[in-house]
Amino acid sequence: MAVQTFAAIEVGSFGVEMGIYEISNKNGIRQIDHVRHVIALGKDTYGTGKISYQVADELCLVLKDFSDIMKGYKVQGYKACGTSALRDAKNNQIILDQIQVRTGIDVKMISNSEQRYLNYKAIASKDREFNNTIQKGTAIVDVGFGSLQLSLFDKDSLVSTQNLPLGILRIQEMIAKIPGNMEVHRHLVREMVDKELITYRKIYLKDRGIKNLIGIGDNSLYLLQKALAKERTVPDRMTAEDVNHFYDALFKMNPQQLEDVFGISKEYVELVLPSAVIYKRILEVTGAEQFWLPGIRLCDGLAAGYAEGTKLVKFKHDFEEDILAASRNMAKRYKCHAGHNQIVEQFAMDIFDAMRKFHGLTSRDKLLLRIAVLLHACGKYISMKNSTECAYDIIKATEIIGLGHLEREMVANVVRYNVRDFDYGQVQIEAQIYKGTTDILDIRDITIKIAKLTAILRLANSMDRSHQQKLAGCKTVVRDGQLVITTDYQKDITLEQMSFNQKAGFFEEIFGIRPILKQKRRI
Repeated sequence: MAVQTFAAIEVGSFGVEMGIYEISNKNGIRQIDHVRHVIALGKDTYGTGKISYQVADELCLVLKDFSDIMKGYKVQGYKACGTSALRDAKNNQIILDQIQVRTGIDVKMISNSEQRYLNYKAIASKDREFNNTIQKGTAIVDVGFGSLQLSLFDKDSLVSTQNLPLGILRIQEMIAKIPGNMEVHRHLVREMVDKELITYRKIYLKDRGIKNLIGIGDNSLYLLQKALAKERTVPDRMTAEDVNHFYDALFKMNPQQLEDVFGISKEYVELVLPSAVIYKRILEVTGAEQFWLPGIRLCDGLAAGYAEGTKLVKFKHDFEEDILAASRNMAKRYKCHAGHNQIVEQFAMDIFDAMRKFHGLTSRDKLLLRIAVLLHACGKYISMKNSTECAYDIIKATEIIGLGHLEREMVANVVRYNVRDFDYGQVQIEAQIYKGTTDILDIRDITIKIAKLTAILRLANSMDRSHQQKLAGCKTVVRDGQLVITTDYQKDITLEQMSFNQKAGFFEEIFGIRPILKQKRRI
């Protein structure tokens, strides 16, 4: 099997790094080179809201060197991503244009949920270790420079994922302005961390036991691995006692000692305090017994995503099911009718598959349709009268791991127009919120996709208007220019028939095929 060379580039809050990988079906993903340059984009963004010209100039010079390295390795594919510091900068479009013009590298901004999903894929690429770990209650702790992500697993299922404003660079920027010694600052950081974690525990950990933590990122994890590497042959697994011992030892060192012992820069030393406190408190709040440090970075996630997308590597873990599991748990939180959702999801999938030759949609669009089905009634938790508007706001405001901002916007629109009249102009305006991610043609295509998914959701939802699953087991087929849905149900389906006929017009408008609901009569 051929080997492909791939380059992954992360433009992060505290540095720019690139990994060079060899990817093959036989050997999987193997990193052959890694380069990193410290540059504090986050200090500019979180301090002034913009990236300065001086920092942008340095960034371009570094990425030009990365481009030359890629040419030396003759990479066959690359992906460059910007995270929170670039994403939150007011002048990010200017910076992206400068990078493109001066280096030839096309950097894409990725959402927080996409970033965490890639990190998660990198962990899951370690198939055996990952699957063994998540059999018991597990939380993935992804502490970045801009924020913290906590993802909870129960056996093989992703239960929830939540982003907290506890990035170490953000915290460091705040405590740097407050006079005091290390002990004072440690107390302040703990208070900031507890404010978020205690609330999180009340909402998400009330009836859930956590046995394992999976830690992602550099920060204290890098120091922890380095410290324990001298004492054991497998430094990536440790107990809560190991972590506590390391934490106590860490705070007995002054900044110069930290530089000498761990071989890190002065700028990095400043970030040790907040990161150590965060990991320590998460361990205490969750009551976890073991810490696994797989040592992955975002670049590893980009490589894993590329390997999966090109089918060079096949993962055993079902990532799509994780997205659906998270959506189902979200539906459960907002008291959606599980039985109704289940049957409408089946109807929607049957219609989607039967119309495959006519709708031109992808498997990814099918996933978005399934999520829209699961969440179509979540707005009723807020308001029975304005449920679709509330559902739209809930979906837009809630991160769904694995979905980008634009995909979430698509799902929100499909749910919104499940009941109200479809407004092509309004959809286009909302899609343009994510400037820089789409052009005019893309927006038109996105609007049409939303209309198609909405038409399928409306029809599928109408088939269980009474919420009694009367049409379960019905047959769906396209025949003679009609979408014929046939049921053997012998009792009254007047409510479903009436609702179906009301939704059939929009479906025909979008696809040019008339839906027909037939009830078989037994003699």
